[in-house]
Amino acid sequence: SSKIRNVEVQSADDVAVLEDCTDFSLAKTISKIEEKLERGGLPDCLDDDIIPSVGNEIGAEAQIRFLKAKFRVMQEELDSVVCECRKKDDENQNLKSRLKDTEEENARLQRTISMQHSQTEKYKMLSQEANKKNEGLQQEVTALEKVLQ
Repeated sequence: SSKIRNVEVQSADDVAVLEDCTDFSLAKTISKIEEKLERGGLPDCLDDDIIPSVGNEIGAEAQIRFLKAKFRVMQEELDSVVCECRKKDDENQNLKSRLKDTEEENARLQRTISMQHSQTEKYKMLSQEANKKNEGLQQEVTALEKVLQ
């Protein structure tokens, strides 16, 4: 699962993520943030748009709950995007398989067409030979009829 997770991380080019996700733990991260909040108060970066402007008026626990809720929503969105990505990968694999089958069928049909073309040429030659033989025999019949008269 760590390989899958790393592949998913690599495909998210426009999202800031950790490079090594193998030892990432949500519980550890949240507990570290809670410890920092208990020791030294809130970090200085709360002015950004993670917490709305009302964030300065609510307590640390409320902010943590808000951030956890926001994180859960983002995790659900990520999970749905990953699921959709897997569905698209499966669909791509299916389409690749169908393309391969179609190409094989096309090659088989091309061989059949080539073989039928050569057979057609062969039968044309046989038909021409038969027509020549027929004309020769017709002339012989005509000559024999003259002899008989």
